[in-house]
Amino acid sequence: QLQLVESGGGLVQPGGSLRLSCVASGVAMDHYAMGWYRQAPGKEHEGLSCVGRSDGITSYADSVKGRFTISRDNAKNTVYLQMNSLKPEDTAVYYCAAFDQPRCSNWDLSDAWGQGTQVTVSS
Repeated sequence: QLQLVESGGGLVQPGGSLRLSCVASGVAMDHYAMGWYRQAPGKEHEGLSCVGRSDGITSYADSVKGRFTISRDNAKNTVYLQMNSLKPEDTAVYYCAAFDQPRCSNWDLSDAWGQGTQVTVSS
């Protein structure tokens, strides 16, 4: 059974950077498209970015495009989210999710997800 564990969150000042990691175990990650999502208090999950299962094509939400970069290292069973130029509105719990399909979809269609890592952007 595929399991995901996120890490790398923390407190950062506006304009700062963080690099999140999501380590997969149980099943080889290369069978899945991998995505990053976040949930701010009282809000729905927001899709941020995705890297395709086989072609490696990436996509980004408008809210993070140009600031965040997703990447995957199948040999390490890890997907990353490099976050630059962070803003207070980026404050949320960040999750990774796996999809047994070529590309990511809605959060509730994912095959697995982690417990999340908190990112707080504040001065």
